[in-house]
Amino acid sequence: MWGSGANLAAKNIMENNIVSHFLPEDLLLHFDISSVIELGNVHSKEMFHEIYLEEKNIVPDGYNASQYESKGFKGAVRIQDFPIRGKAVYLVIRRRRWRHKTDSKKIVQNNYKLIAEGSRLTKDLSDFLKEIGQYSSGYD
Repeated sequence: MWGSGANLAAKNIMENNIVSHFLPEDLLLHFDISSVIELGNVHSKEMFHEIYLEEKNIVPDGYNASQYESKGFKGAVRIQDFPIRGKAVYLVIRRRRWRHKTDSKKIVQNNYKLIAEGSRLTKDLSDFLKEIGQYSSGYD
């Protein structure tokens, strides 16, 4: 059923739309879902989801977009979010960096409060775990 290129694109749009309902609030204002995959850990025999997100090409507030150009992405950061249907969820986030067109040493980037300080958890998940008394700094 999903064999043709157009059908695969429609399937990806549908999957991304469904997944977007499970992501932290406002995340998709700044990031696009590039892929969603289900993987398994060979040792623990547990399945988990990885949701890949790429920052939209929008220059940070306070900078003139005509003076800056996107120069790719920083290294990806992998953080844990709320489980979906009993399976762990990891967000693999790639943030952009922009370089000034005439001063190549001037690099800017957006700063987001996505990760709880001192952890590899989304801020929402960290706050939830603290609230129910289950937070440990050992989460990774």
